[in-house]
Amino acid sequence: MAKTRLLTEFGMGTSLRRQDYTEAAARAVRDALWHNSINLAELFGFEKTDMLIDLDIAVQAPDAVDVDALRAIFPYGQVTVHVAQGGLDIPRPVGRPTVIANAAISVSFDMEPSA
Repeated sequence: MAKTRLLTEFGMGTSLRRQDYTEAAARAVRDALWHNSINLAELFGFEKTDMLIDLDIAVQAPDAVDVDALRAIFPYGQVTVHVAQGGLDIPRPVGRPTVIANAAISVSFDMEPSA
């Protein structure tokens, strides 16, 4: 069997005042997830638990992201989280910067290669 990616979805999230990188990332994940309701598992005869989900998050402070909190957002599937440098911190005249996080969610299954 070979891991075959079938779908990639993108999202963006923010933390406007608290500089909370995990919350901005979680909002980006929810933004990506709620774009579509695609029944990939059923279309290919898999269980939802068979989904191989790769989550890529980009924020300015990758070490400040709680990956377990992000993994808990997904109701099913085998989730792998990768956090990288990216996103934006937008300075504000007063207080902490606004944090912008970007997310990419890729859904794959272990499938037989096509001939």
